[in-house]
Amino acid sequence: MVSYRHLKEVIQASYPDLTKNHKRIADYFLANMEKVPFLSVQELSLEVKASVASVVRFAQQIGYSGYSELREDVSSILQNKISNGDIFNPSEALNPKTDLFSSIAGIEIKNINSTLQSLDRASLSQVVKSILKADKVYTAGLGVSYYMSEVLAYQLNQVAVNADNLRHDSMLLTEQIPFIKKNDFIVYFSFPPYSKETIEAAELAHTLGLRSAAITNKPTAPITRFTDHQLLVSSENLLYTNALTGIAVLINTIVTECGRKNKEKARVMISLLKGVENSYTE
Repeated sequence: MVSYRHLKEVIQASYPDLTKNHKRIADYFLANMEKVPFLSVQELSLEVKASVASVVRFAQQIGYSGYSELREDVSSILQNKISNGDIFNPSEALNPKTDLFSSIAGIEIKNINSTLQSLDRASLSQVVKSILKADKVYTAGLGVSYYMSEVLAYQLNQVAVNADNLRHDSMLLTEQIPFIKKNDFIVYFSFPPYSKETIEAAELAHTLGLRSAAITNKPTAPITRFTDHQLLVSSENLLYTNALTGIAVLINTIVTECGRKNKEKARVMISLLKGVENSYTE
């Protein structure tokens, strides 16, 4: 029996070579692994809107003899996680007799640990290099992703990186993309529910040959098809919103590394900002 993490990695590694139907099945597995043991091959085919044969071929493509063997393996993996106490029970955290703050903190810690394990350090290094080489950095996102993109742009400015957040007011993101130049770099934030407007902006930028990175929650997120680099962050939460701590840690890492590699300019900028601040407090 393989581990839960190993099975996810196998599916993720196979993803670029999968057909459109198989990618839909892979997406379902990565998002709903706990449901698989309870679904027959016919039921799963209805869930993913693919034929039974496609489900069987998907299982074979990731190393199993068929769907039955894959389902048995998933069932064993989940039983093992339950017996080890690895699966978090949301109802316990929502029980008024429990310490909700500790439960939420526990989820955030798990998100950070998961991100530590899954984050591709080589991709992170490439994103930092691209940011520092760019004439200007643009950040983009909608919903809670808008605020995280705003934070990244603000903090990059603090370490002397010319950055701006694409606004969301009278102009659509797609209307702002044509003004971005070839030597610029875009960082998108895209988390469930994935904003169609952000994905369309990324697709347009990709068509125009603009370089970009996506900060998102999984390798199969729609925006990853249109970006050069992907930084994956776990954002699991009790509510139907994204937890932000893991994203904030990644932002802090990117900005700190940019400041470390751009020491002289960052030092001058910090000194300048402190001088402005002091002039108003004296």
